[in-house]
Amino acid sequence: MDSMQQQALHKNRGTDNCHIRLKIVNFETHDNQISHETQGLSDKHLVVRRGKPFKLTLLLHGRSWNPCTDRMVLDVCLGSLFERIPVLFNGERTGHPGWSAVMYPDKRHSQSVTIYVCSPVLSSVALYDLLVHIDTIQHRKTYAVGKFVLLCNPWLKEDPVYMPLNVHLDEYVKSDYGLVYMGTCANISKQLWSFGQYEPGVLEACLTLLQISPQHMNNSHQDYMLRADPVYLSRVICAMVNHNDDLGILEGRWHGGYKDGVKPTDWSGSADILQQWVSSKCRPVRYGQCWVFASVLCTVMRVLGIPSRVVTVFNAAHDSDANTTIEEYYTSIGEKLNLSQDNIWNFHVWLECWMRRSDLSAEFDGWQVVDPTPQERSAGIFRCGPCPVAAIRQHCFGAQYDTPFLYASVDADVIQLIVKNGLVVGRAVHTEQVGQLICTKSVGSDKPENLTRTYKGIKRGMAPRLEVSLNIDGVPLLGESIRMCVTVTNQSSNTRALMEHVNAQLKEYNRNPQESFWKTHKEMHIKPWEVLTLHHSIPYSEYESILAGDGMVNMAVVIKDTRTRERVMAAKEFSISTPPITMEIEGGDIIQVRKEHAVQVTFTNELTKTLMGAVLTVEGSGLMQEKQEVRLVFLQPGQKIEMGVSIMATSPGTKLLVATLRHSNSPMIVSRSYQKVSVTAV
Repeated sequence: MDSMQQQALHKNRGTDNCHIRLKIVNFETHDNQISHETQGLSDKHLVVRRGKPFKLTLLLHGRSWNPCTDRMVLDVCLGSLFERIPVLFNGERTGHPGWSAVMYPDKRHSQSVTIYVCSPVLSSVALYDLLVHIDTIQHRKTYAVGKFVLLCNPWLKEDPVYMPLNVHLDEYVKSDYGLVYMGTCANISKQLWSFGQYEPGVLEACLTLLQISPQHMNNSHQDYMLRADPVYLSRVICAMVNHNDDLGILEGRWHGGYKDGVKPTDWSGSADILQQWVSSKCRPVRYGQCWVFASVLCTVMRVLGIPSRVVTVFNAAHDSDANTTIEEYYTSIGEKLNLSQDNIWNFHVWLECWMRRSDLSAEFDGWQVVDPTPQERSAGIFRCGPCPVAAIRQHCFGAQYDTPFLYASVDADVIQLIVKNGLVVGRAVHTEQVGQLICTKSVGSDKPENLTRTYKGIKRGMAPRLEVSLNIDGVPLLGESIRMCVTVTNQSSNTRALMEHVNAQLKEYNRNPQESFWKTHKEMHIKPWEVLTLHHSIPYSEYESILAGDGMVNMAVVIKDTRTRERVMAAKEFSISTPPITMEIEGGDIIQVRKEHAVQVTFTNELTKTLMGAVLTVEGSGLMQEKQEVRLVFLQPGQKIEMGVSIMATSPGTKLLVATLRHSNSPMIVSRSYQKVSVTAV
């Protein structure tokens, strides 16, 4: 039955010759969902927000309504729980602060009445059943009239997720696309992500997620009662986004093959993941990594009405031994050793959710970190947070949840130890290496917003007598040489004889480096207070055959004083960019729904080598029914590979076109570009 206008299902509780019956209930879906800012979330159910009235129009059959003799009562039901609401006639006042309902007769149609129903501001987020009881002097009749979805209300001041500015509500609740920042501080890349909360079935998938959580399966009564609290909701959903402890959405994989699933870098939106999870009867979708976990969580939280944003931490520490410091071990020639359980990810992505913390003091209200990537357990379950960003900055480790771990992620000291023959021959403490940059998409634009100082105070360390720094020249591009500059400063009054060791290792963004693929050594002398600048270059031929999919390199330099044996070091991690793919949409990137548009996609081989078996692929959820591709056996230097595709949007909103170029020279290296498409209804 259409949720907008439903024939009432009648449960007989009296004689059949009653004089007044409920014939049709109109859920006024269009008006309600405009009023409640829920347009497009579902075409199956009325979706409204708690604490704000929504209206129903009832068409009666038989005689007109008599407020002196007739009474109407509503039941809103959650499983075995229900709330009975007496419907008051216009002008009457309710005597309690719970659910309320007020009836207004239609002056033009004597057999039509409008009822405004309002939930308490701390109602549970769920799919409710609605029953209508009609009592007259002679009889009572009960009608099951349908279902409605109740969400959090960030537009309402009394709601714990209230957010006062409309521009923030547009960005953190209503917007259906975002940006994920990846790579390294020296070479930040961005990926467009379609949150897809208005795609078919997404809201229903989010409700399913709540219904199959361990908390609900173990005690549905208690779970329904606790769902009013966004802190509780975020902990339940955070655990359910990964499947490690339950029937959750995503299975993670960080190394090995992905042939039995989808490579994490190939996802560009949440809707496909949620729809696949539901259609497979809640079997985990393969595969996710941190940005996929965080982006899917962002979709679920925005659907449920909790303002959320995806945040990237560059140089994010994983403190496995819970001592809030990170130990790193290097050889005397600068090769990093895998001797520590701690590690530093080039980037890590998590979510911030906006809410008041009634379980803590008011200073911890606002943005909370919620991290669904299964790294460490919290109260025995793979989840993390919600943790106030303010608690991380203030080092309030007792504030729930998981503050020490998240503090270490953004602000741990890094202790670098140089070892030789099993002995520590050099030691350095870096106080600013972790959490070098923390950012999110800016409000109303695609530029990054720097959040670093909302997480971190200022720490200072003592400068050594011998200083060294390492910098990469520009942004390394695949096919070109990697150029770097080492700067050595002598902060003493003595001339020094030095030995320089520079070392390059391949690495993945979330793991320690592999074996070295390039190294160099050099002897030099440095005068008192002198600053030496040393230049090095790694040709493409030195890294072409070994570069991995995400193109990460760990570079380290160790400077040794040959007389005093003093050693200092510096390290830098960076990614190597791939040539871009261009996409041009006929008429621009703002298109109308159900109108066909042509897209021209082009990739130019900017390398000095011929690419073998080049495959250009284009896909777009909500724009193309299936992906399209074109192949070339040889793609010569300077040659283009082109294809034209047609797109047609099936619904309004923000959609993403994704183009990918693969080749057999380096199967793990791909070029990928994204094009944001804004779809209007008219």
